[in-house]
Formats: sequence, structure tokens, C-alpha cells
Amino acid sequence: MDSGTGGKSSSEEPWPVRVVSQKIGAWVARLGWVWVDGQVAQISRRPGASTVFLTLRDPSADLSLTVTTNRDVLDSGAPELREGARVVLHAKPEFYAARGTLSLRADEIRQVGLGELLARLEKLKKLLAAEGLFDRSRKRRPPFLPQRIGLITGRASAAERDVLTNARRRWPAVEFRTVNVAVQGPGAVPQIVDALKVLDADPSIDVIILARGGGGIEDLLPFSDEALCRAVFACRTPVVSAIGHETDTPLVDYVADVRASTPTDAAKRVVPDLAEEIRLISQARHRLHRAVRNLVDRESHRIDALRSRPVLARPQVMVEQRATDLAALRQRAGRCLDHRLDAADDDLRHTLARLRALSPAATLDRGYAIVQRADGHVVRAATEVAPGDALRVRLADGELSATVEDHPPPPVGREVVAQVDLPAG
Repeated sequence: MDSGTGGKSSSEEPWPVRVVSQKIGAWVARLGWVWVDGQVAQISRRPGASTVFLTLRDPSADLSLTVTTNRDVLDSGAPELREGARVVLHAKPEFYAARGTLSLRADEIRQVGLGELLARLEKLKKLLAAEGLFDRSRKRRPPFLPQRIGLITGRASAAERDVLTNARRRWPAVEFRTVNVAVQGPGAVPQIVDALKVLDADPSIDVIILARGGGGIEDLLPFSDEALCRAVFACRTPVVSAIGHETDTPLVDYVADVRASTPTDAAKRVVPDLAEEIRLISQARHRLHRAVRNLVDRESHRIDALRSRPVLARPQVMVEQRATDLAALRQRAGRCLDHRLDAADDDLRHTLARLRALSPAATLDRGYAIVQRADGHVVRAATEVAPGDALRVRLADGELSATVEDHPPPPVGREVVAQVDLPAG
């Protein structure tokens, strides 16, 4: 940085404080006139003085600037200005060298009206919705029975009392970690954001309740702040919003995982009712006992019906019936076998009779004989033998040996004369 004569500062040639102040003032003056939006944190009107001092702060951050203006400028632009109001002012930044402070000198101040505030909120609502902060698919469901609940609310407020009283009435063993913050005014948003970070980092916290009682639209503005909405969206722990009354809908209600109409409703949504759960358990046990009893009765009736059947009333009947059937089958089998044996015996006798009738032995029994030569050939004609041939005569009972002595011409009966050699004795 060059000095007014073009020189540079160094450890050998440092700039005086007045030179540094002059250069800072020159750089600040280059910014020119700007329009600034902020919240009035403090107003200082000194009696008889024409200058009014304002402390203007950013609603979403812990930053503030001092604003000086003429009383006439304030009375003409915002005569009813109070602390906590939102304003838009036309100012020029100035560096006061004597004190080394930065401030804004305003020549026009406008208080933001309710209509303009609502229009800004509607614009912010559309922006956050377009970014997905209101998406229902990302909302988490709080646990059925949280072990520990984080509560962010005003100190000794009715909202804190309603949440704690109703939650402990419903479930006496519930535990809370309460962080008291400012719930309206310039410091509300930073304190609430810090409390959210502290509770979200606590692993013992299962759900966080953000509670505040009723109020006007201006009182509830911190809960429509963009920084707070984004902080709630970034929380890993489910957040329940219980701001104002049922008709109040700040933007944080759309970002939170659960929206409760009142702090009392938040307590009902976060913890179950012990008496109701006991009643439900009793009803479930009663239904279970009734179902088991009905099942046992139905099965008992089935068993009685089965036992009343003849086959189970007198099981031996089945055996006796089968024994009777078996005896009848055995008798039929015996009769069938006897019949078949008798028929086979008759067939065999008839066959034997036919065989005997056709057998040569029957012919021999009638006095006939079979004459065979020595080679076994059966002699059927006298010309088949010659005198002196040995013959074998087979009778019905035994055999005889014979020799042909004469061979006369055979008579009509074609008989052969042979000498029969009877065995000795």
C-alpha cells in the first residue's frame, strides 16, 4: 500500500496511525451509497439532539452495525420505529478515524410493513420448497419411546411448562435436556441455531422439540428465518416444531420432521400415553386369551367329534370286520382251490383213461403180443423174417424168446410160425 507521497510502509518507514486511518476511510468511502436490510436491535434518541443512533443487526447472523441518522429522516420514514422491527435504509458507510469505528450514515429509512414481510416470506418459502427442504420423503419419524428429549424454548416460558408437564404426565420416566434461548428479538436466531447444533451433537438425544408460545407475525419471524430453516434441515436428529398456535405456520414448520399445532400437542406426539398403552396391552392380552380359549374349545370339540365316531369309539370293530373279511376270503380261496383241484383230478383221470385206451399195454392185456427181431424191429409181416431168425415176443406180463422154424405162405391172417423157447423152470 502506497502512502500519500507514493512510498510504501516498512519496518524502517512505518505509517502513522493517522495515515492508516485516512487510507481506511478512503477505501470505505469507495463503497458509496447502498441499500441495507436489517433488524433494529437498539434505538438511542437523546433529548434535544438531532442525531439518532441505531444498532442494525443481521437476523440470520450475530453481526451488527451502528447507524446514525437525522431525527427528521427517522420521523419522516419510520416514526413508530421500535426495537425488533425490520427496516430498509439508504446509507453510506463511514469510518470514524478518531475512534477507529465503522458506521452507516442513513439519509432514508423505511420500516418494512406486514405486507412486505409476508411477501418476503412467501418468496423465501418458494425458494426453500424448490430446493427440497419441504420434501415429505426426507422427513424422519420420531422413535416410539425416546429415551431422552431435547427441548429448545424460552426460559421459564409457558411453552416449556406445557411440554414438560404433559410429557411427564403421559410418560413419567421421560428425560429432557432443555436449552433456554431467546425466542424473539435480534438474538433469537443465532441462539436457536447454536442450541440445535448442541443437541444434534448429543448422541443421547433421540428427538428435538422446538417450542414457543403464541404471538404476532413479527414475534414469530425468527422461526421463518432462512438460516434457522437450513439448520433444522441439516439436523440428523428428528425435529418437532411446536411454534405458536394451530393457525401459526412459520417456515420452520414445513422443514421440521413433525409439525405440532401447540407445545402441548408436541408432548403428545413425542411420547406415548402410559395409561393408554397399558389399556391397549390389556385389550391385546384379553384378545389373545380369548383367541387361545376359542382355539382350545374348537379343537376339543373336534377331538370329541372324532372320538364319537364308531371307528374310534370301538376300535376293535375295525379289526373284527377285517378278521371277518379275511375268514371269508380264506374260505373262498379254499373252495376255489378245492374246485380247481377236483377239476384237475377229473381232467387227469379222463386223460389217463384215454392214455390207457390208446396204450399198447392195454392191447397186450387182451392176449396180444409184440414180436420184434433182434435189432428191435417190430415184425408186422411174415415176409419180414426168415427161418432161423431169433425173435423177441413181448407179452402183457414178461417176454419170450423164439426162433423161426418154418416160413410157409402166410394165410389170410398172416400168421408166423415160430418156435418159442420157454425159459427153464
